[in-house]
Amino acid sequence: MWSKVSAFIKKHKLLETNGLYVIALSGGADSVALLRLLVGMGYSVHAAHVNFHLRGDESERDERFCIDLCQQMGVELHRAHFDTLTYAQAHQVSVEMAARELRYRWFEQLRQDIGADAVCVAHHRDDSVETVLLNLVRGTGLRGLCGIRPRNGYIVRPLLCVSRDDIEAYLDEIGQAYVTDSTNLEDEVLRNKIRLNVIPLLKTVNSAAVEHIQQTADNLLEAQRVLDAVCDGIKENKSLEISKLYKNGSSEYVVYEWLKNYGFNGTQVRQMLAAATGSVFSSQQGYDVLVDRERLLLEPSLKPMKPLRIPETGTYVVDNETKLVVGEEAAWVSKHSLCATVDAGKVAFPLTVRRVCEGDKMIPFGMKGGRLLSDMMTDLKMTVFEKRRQLVVLDSRERVVWLVGVRTDDRFRVDGSTSRVLTLKVLKTNTMQTK
Repeated sequence: MWSKVSAFIKKHKLLETNGLYVIALSGGADSVALLRLLVGMGYSVHAAHVNFHLRGDESERDERFCIDLCQQMGVELHRAHFDTLTYAQAHQVSVEMAARELRYRWFEQLRQDIGADAVCVAHHRDDSVETVLLNLVRGTGLRGLCGIRPRNGYIVRPLLCVSRDDIEAYLDEIGQAYVTDSTNLEDEVLRNKIRLNVIPLLKTVNSAAVEHIQQTADNLLEAQRVLDAVCDGIKENKSLEISKLYKNGSSEYVVYEWLKNYGFNGTQVRQMLAAATGSVFSSQQGYDVLVDRERLLLEPSLKPMKPLRIPETGTYVVDNETKLVVGEEAAWVSKHSLCATVDAGKVAFPLTVRRVCEGDKMIPFGMKGGRLLSDMMTDLKMTVFEKRRQLVVLDSRERVVWLVGVRTDDRFRVDGSTSRVLTLKVLKTNTMQTK
């Protein structure tokens, strides 16, 4: 037992000999074994016990046991009490989830308060196998089949290399008592059903079933690490070339890894890869993905824009990134795309700035007939994202003066009779010269 755990700690670089560690101590066999092993190996540790007040006298018994054990071993014990049921009701989560949130939040706060390097929890190999089977039953991807990892941030798990039987045999050998949580013997919870019913059945098929499942999980974890290294290079991208992904033979996985932190799920990813160009998918976290020919484009969901009324010349804030400067000057013609010059005498105030709407038309500069703005944007090969962001300036008679950054209307063109021009300048975050 000692050699297995020591080698596992060294292999995964979980602990340092000069570090300080918090051990999550419930009083059960697993956490008691972890405490005895790490103290015996010479690590500097504090223990932390949480009383969730869920099991009446049994909860008080567990706390008393942890106090006595730590006093016998000379280990400093930190304790916390939580009204778990009230927390679960207030946050509308299950009791199990409430207990998890409360203990891990407190563990991390305690770790910071005492300057500990990590929090050690006593998950063992059987827990990892249960997690694999639990995820498999619920439905999962590759990551969910990797079991419990030795390290997750400041949480480390030195006992993942040993089984529950190993732990009980070790405690029996050294004559160390422990307490038993009676709820672990009830098969009402799904994890308990797997522990008490499924795993024993699997062992009748193959006595080494647990070891083989864990070995498979370890193999998948190595594959996951390789894939993570590949995907790390694309996580900051705002677009992906679909055709290149197909060449690598793993398009769905790569797209999911790219989008999961933006709130998209596996079902949406599969739909994206089968969708027609122009399709848009939205996440609850406020992001959209556009299928644009052979690309997937990502950007924040577009917030509604209230039309901006411009009663006179001046500087107006269109949004957080854009200002519109409206002025009147002697006649001249701008050639900059973000500065329009039109005949001031032909424009009727107030002006309105808004996004393009369906049915908007204009007479493009240099042409005689009217055209739909949607057709003009399509001719320019604008994406759906670009089209929905496109701004337009109208005068009081609802005539399009300027398709911003694209073209002015021929009805307002500067000609030989123009004495004054109205200048419409768009200023972005990085101001640019427009004259």
